[in-house]
Amino acid sequence: MHITKIVIDQFRSIEHAEVFPSNFNVIVGQNNHGKTNVFEALNWFYTNKGDVSQIRFGRAGSAEVSVEVEFTDVQSALSSMKNDRNRASIEKVIGSEDSIRAKRSSLDARTRKIFDPKNNVWLDRNPTGFDSAFNDLLPLLEYVDTSTHLSDVAKYSKTSPIGTMLAGVLMALLETSQPYKDFRKKFDDLFTAPGSDIRVELDKIGTQVTLYIAKQFSDCTKVTFQITEPAFEELLKGCMTEIDDGIPTPADEKGDGMQRALMLAILQAYADFRRNGEASGKRFLFLIDEAELHLHPTAQRHLKMALRDIVAGGDQVFINTHSSVLVVDDFTEQTIFCVEKCDKKSTVIPVNSTSKPAIIYELLGGSPADLLLPRNFLIVEGKSDHIFIKAVIERFYAHKPTVQIVFSEGDFEKQRESMNAINSVYAPLAQNPIYKDRLVILCDHPHPTKQAGFDTFKDAYPALISNEQLHVLPMQSLEEYYAGQYKKTNTEVADLGRHMGSKRELARHVGKNITQAEFEQEMPVVMAALNQCWAKAYS
Repeated sequence: MHITKIVIDQFRSIEHAEVFPSNFNVIVGQNNHGKTNVFEALNWFYTNKGDVSQIRFGRAGSAEVSVEVEFTDVQSALSSMKNDRNRASIEKVIGSEDSIRAKRSSLDARTRKIFDPKNNVWLDRNPTGFDSAFNDLLPLLEYVDTSTHLSDVAKYSKTSPIGTMLAGVLMALLETSQPYKDFRKKFDDLFTAPGSDIRVELDKIGTQVTLYIAKQFSDCTKVTFQITEPAFEELLKGCMTEIDDGIPTPADEKGDGMQRALMLAILQAYADFRRNGEASGKRFLFLIDEAELHLHPTAQRHLKMALRDIVAGGDQVFINTHSSVLVVDDFTEQTIFCVEKCDKKSTVIPVNSTSKPAIIYELLGGSPADLLLPRNFLIVEGKSDHIFIKAVIERFYAHKPTVQIVFSEGDFEKQRESMNAINSVYAPLAQNPIYKDRLVILCDHPHPTKQAGFDTFKDAYPALISNEQLHVLPMQSLEEYYAGQYKKTNTEVADLGRHMGSKRELARHVGKNITQAEFEQEMPVVMAALNQCWAKAYS
């Protein structure tokens, strides 16, 4: 049983998002853009933990907060349920359907509403017994947030993962162990058998206490001190996890990376244990926040391989990360999502093979020096140029050589000198013989006040002109050069410039809706820059 769709409304920074996950999901994005909010939404769906007034989008108003989750492969999960009554409760609602939709809403967050596929409505009230049955059906959630430490999963208690595993395994062994049976008999002989030295002394103390308490309560005739056999979980409290990596050392004395790796390994083993034991056939849902935390890149890659094994075993994994290591390797079960925040709203965007290099570039720090050999570079002035051209390439030219688009902050709030910004990106590549004669620059027509700086740049790099590597728009902004209905006036561009997100939203809109014919026929300078970039790209 797996999640196939998540719909989040009015939750923290997410006004609305629809996510279609696969079995292994990697979520990337900059700090404070809302990656963790996807996990928190799923956790709220599962647990209802959180003050609605604090998790509501904008923390104001009365908008309904809701998280809807659709699960598939339900019939397989039903067949694995051990509780016949719970299985019957589920079957009454979904019948032979192989998917189930559930929603937790702030209108009544205590229970999750279930979608009735027979009548095509959300049930106002779940059938009696359905809520507990639904919890029994759901994949077991393991949410490892950044505040989760080794002690949370490795402490020896009745309910911790390590305690559950040890108690479950060892108790089964001890019940059939003759030495353990001998121990229990010896315990009885020492502590509970009439006439044993300890029993005699305890009875003496009990008699003495009885004399004193009877002076206050005359109906009290006997006080007895009993020693019971210690429960197994009490014995666990004396256990210690030790790691031998050349020097045997308690786990909590190891470095943060080793502790993080051990914690995740225990949870993976715990999932295997539960799945093969009392939760036989049940699937797990892993949410791992900043999966690379404290881990060397090599260990990050090993972690991803281990999590892929979990997916192969039937579980579902979500990780969020700032690590390119956890993104760069592909496999068939993997889906990558990018979370971006614009105007205080987070959006969750699937990442395809065309846009993936840009994601890796950003994860590596956004410096050309950090990238390892893309086919070619296209340098543009601002983020809106980057958004528009990236969208056009994804829609119409995905078959072309992969080009890394680099924006030079020309339209950022800092309002940097355009050619100085471009130069800061171009200069390191100009010294690189690999890209020196290949990369292409696309820039706006310089404002008269910037013409001198533009001429200085061209004089410094004359080969850009002779090699047709520099392409200049006839307008002073991309927005003025958009095709047809999307074209803006200089005044309109100035208004957009007061809100940087507006230029980017326009770039997304145009990139999504412009036709290939409009782009090629009405924006020939941008088309020429791309053609030159592809022609010069490494094959």
